Formats: sequence, C-alpha cells, structure tokens
Amino acid sequence: MEVLTCINQIDTEVFTLSQVYAFEEQLQRRHPRDHNVKAKIRQALQVLRDMDFLIFLGNGRYRKAARK
Repeated sequence: MEVLTCINQIDTEVFTLSQVYAFEEQLQRRHPRDHNVKAKIRQALQVLRDMDFLIFLGNGRYRKAARK
C-alpha cells in the first residue's frame, strides 16, 4: 500500500515507472534492510494492476483506474 500512496502523489492520471522510481529513496528510508526496493516497486505495481487499481499500458506506462 505504500507504493499506492506514492502513486497517489503523482498528479497525472497516466504515469511512468520512472516516476514511481523517484520514490525509491523515500521507500528505502522506510525499509532500510530491503536492498531490492526497485524490484518491490515493480512487484507492488503488478499487485495493484491485478487488483484493478492500475491499468498497465505497456512500455513502463500505467494509468490510474477509475474507482467506483
């Protein structure tokens, strides 16, 4: 859910993986023992996609799904 919080800080509906990676340092500080933050971000994006929070557009681009 921390990645979702980061995504919600991005002002645009469509965003890139690079924009989410910009939160890597912040997430690393919260989880200092985790040495695979980028991999965890990608994993979280996949989970959020599977839960219909995001739509994967391809080429590292995502769209925030409209919530009912």
